[in-house]
Amino acid sequence: MQLICRAAICRVIGNLRSSFPSILRFNSRSYCNDSESEEMASPKTIPVVSTFASPFEDSPPIDAGSSLRKPLSLWPGMYHSPVTNALWQARSSIFERLLDSSVDSPPQSQLLSKTPGQSRTSILYSFSDDYILREQYRDPWNGVRIGKLLEDLDALAGTISFKHCADDDSTTRPLLLVTASVDKMVLKKPIRVDTDLKIGGAVTWVGRSSLEIQMVVTQPPSGDSETGDSVALTANFTFVARDSKTGKSAPVNRLVPQTEQEKALRAEAEARDMRRKKEREQQRKEFEPGHRLHGDGNRLRDLLREGRVLCDMPALADRDSILMKDTGLENALICQPQQRNLHGRIFGGFLMHRAFELAFSTCYAFVGQTPCFLEVDHVDFLRPVDVGDFLRFKSCVLYTQLDDPKQPLINIEVAAHVTRPELRSSEVSNTFYFTFTVHPEALEGGLTIRKVLPATEEEARHVLERYDAENLV
Repeated sequence: MQLICRAAICRVIGNLRSSFPSILRFNSRSYCNDSESEEMASPKTIPVVSTFASPFEDSPPIDAGSSLRKPLSLWPGMYHSPVTNALWQARSSIFERLLDSSVDSPPQSQLLSKTPGQSRTSILYSFSDDYILREQYRDPWNGVRIGKLLEDLDALAGTISFKHCADDDSTTRPLLLVTASVDKMVLKKPIRVDTDLKIGGAVTWVGRSSLEIQMVVTQPPSGDSETGDSVALTANFTFVARDSKTGKSAPVNRLVPQTEQEKALRAEAEARDMRRKKEREQQRKEFEPGHRLHGDGNRLRDLLREGRVLCDMPALADRDSILMKDTGLENALICQPQQRNLHGRIFGGFLMHRAFELAFSTCYAFVGQTPCFLEVDHVDFLRPVDVGDFLRFKSCVLYTQLDDPKQPLINIEVAAHVTRPELRSSEVSNTFYFTFTVHPEALEGGLTIRKVLPATEEEARHVLERYDAENLV
């Protein structure tokens, strides 16, 4: 029996190995290219290869199913999705060439000028004809797992940023590229798991040591791939460059937009960069005495009044209200080597993935119905998370918006804490804000969404800050 089981397991593993190369292809053509229908009609067995232009002309294609050994410091592990594995394997081959020289090699001496087209990369998910891939991304309600998609978006944005920042000289030391922030992402329509999906992006703006990558998720409006793509989600990722030896900020290659659309995207990105700088300055002032939040006692009192009734006289409180602290969930993990990126840190896509899963569960437990994801607010990656860190995710329903009875909004906060028991310290690494709603059918059945109330002044201030951030244009 044991021999039979082992033989069966070997057959399953062999089948998986032969099937995984067929899961997707990613390319450097525009994600609006008319030739995409040719890709979708390609033979069923297609290896996952890197076809984007590499700074090294003779780089061989990378097969995601290959058992080629990589240096342990570069290999990201096997936790991640097939897309992130393929992307990181492609990047690791480039890193190996760059790291043939010592880390003491000189930095890039002359900046290059590159067009957005040189970094543009897209990935096609052949959900319609690839059962294995479809099952890896399917959620229990036959949609796409948004958390895995967020992870893939971050990984692809990292590859695009690496393409733009790479130079033509293999004797110089490479840059370290880190996700600094992600702008608000709004889901424009549900993403199905039975229809092919495409994500793509390109560099749209470059500063001295930072760059912005616009990512677009598209899916045909029906199962017919020839009907054209429609946008399901857009996201803007900001990466910062660091010198791999000194850790200090490093300049990145210039961007030269070619088309009117590329020039318009650069102007929009510049405006976002200016807005981010103003928001950082505003956040700094919020901690200064005399700021409106410190002096606006009326708003605080109004927000706290009902919550204190619920705390002190629960029998007399509104039955459709609940305290914020009673909506929370929490989970914890030790960050493993399999969750690291090419630089040995826990990559931002993994954090977004785990935060989304907890936010979804929190909303599910709060509403009592399957929630519908709408958006994730701007994310700043405040401090790096390392392998071996004790990471705690804490969530709560921050507040609900019930003005529109047809689409009530549930706002979930998830804070990621890096906890160091030996040092008796705990620091917030990232804070994520997700917005969900519920299906109209549930509302028609009489579902009531409860109002969430703060119990302390600190909670009330935090809610007001989020109100103002949401309303900030």
